[in-house]
Amino acid sequence: MPDYRDDLRLAHVLADAADAATTARFKALDLKVETKPDMTPVSEADKAAEELIRGQLQRARPRDAILGEEYGVEGTGPRRWVIDPIDGTKNYVRGVPVWATLISLMEAGEGGYQPVVGVVSAPALGRRWWAAKGHGAFTGRSLSAATRLHVSAVSRLSDASFAYSSLSGWEERGRLRGFLDLTREVWRTRAYGDFWPYMMVAEGAVDLCAEPELSLWDMAANAIIVTEAGGTFTGLDGRPGPHSGNAAASNGVLHDQLLDYLNERY
Repeated sequence: MPDYRDDLRLAHVLADAADAATTARFKALDLKVETKPDMTPVSEADKAAEELIRGQLQRARPRDAILGEEYGVEGTGPRRWVIDPIDGTKNYVRGVPVWATLISLMEAGEGGYQPVVGVVSAPALGRRWWAAKGHGAFTGRSLSAATRLHVSAVSRLSDASFAYSSLSGWEERGRLRGFLDLTREVWRTRAYGDFWPYMMVAEGAVDLCAEPELSLWDMAANAIIVTEAGGTFTGLDGRPGPHSGNAAASNGVLHDQLLDYLNERY
């Protein structure tokens, strides 16, 4: 099995640089925010963090391709870094501390590109999570000061905690009925949103989470961390990995039930 530890160390260096850039502008009164064509916000900090990561990757891994939310794809080849400079921009621009930089390395393989390294860094929360294929998933302040992650062993929906982002997306896609049925079956629901539910699934604090519409950069890092923690990460169609345009993550034991509910329609 390939050893991705050098790539993981690089991802941490990239995350350190991004953290410094994003925290410096968090809650800044003069923060510049624009609206993209898809009507989502982008701040100057999003752009600056992605530019910083791209610049370091071009020096450290010049043969690797890069895909980022703000500046698209650059380069070709079997290795591709996928970047979301600020996952949770709406939180960031309102001063809510739940946002993170997501960095993943994907490699070409059977079934297309698959994530092999992932780092999720949430500096306003003082938290970071990471994983490399075959090496497990961890959380901590550094590679040398870390705790291994493992999903929960909860085996009944009535005992499970389910996290999501919002109701509107489920209704727009004709999946609200199944979503609401699921919320009635589980023990607890919370709308933590963005990267955080996936990290809590990996930690075993949450058992199920799902979102009806996502981009690759929203999912790639989350997917490898959840799976290396022993969980399951698929699209709502059950396809493994971050390629379905939506996501369902769980401790694995409850995954089929999660998909059954979320695929119910009016």
